[in-house]
Amino acid sequence: MRFTLILSSLILASCSNLLTPYKMDIRQGNFVTAEMRAQLKLGMSKQQVRYIMGTPMISDVFHGNRWDYVFRLEHEGKIVDKQGMTLYFEGENLVRVVDENMPEEAAPEKIEEQARG
Repeated sequence: MRFTLILSSLILASCSNLLTPYKMDIRQGNFVTAEMRAQLKLGMSKQQVRYIMGTPMISDVFHGNRWDYVFRLEHEGKIVDKQGMTLYFEGENLVRVVDENMPEEAAPEKIEEQARG
């Protein structure tokens, strides 16, 4: 009896790699597509930005002129994709976009500066 118990414990312990619990994919936040980024223009109102981007994930009471769009995807317990975009307003108008996933030269304020001359 004791031998059977020890043997079955060893067999189950050796199979522990095969018996892992299911970990579901977890999507959190606002997924921002390239098309959404391309539609953002400096000078847009908060209402226009909200129409394009949706409601921001983080809206801080102490920083009312800053909207944060955060997205995170976990697959099997590991972070696969992580995005972050911060929009700054002065009054009701968009004045600056900080995008973690967009190269600096492709940021909306850089594109408008190049277009002006």
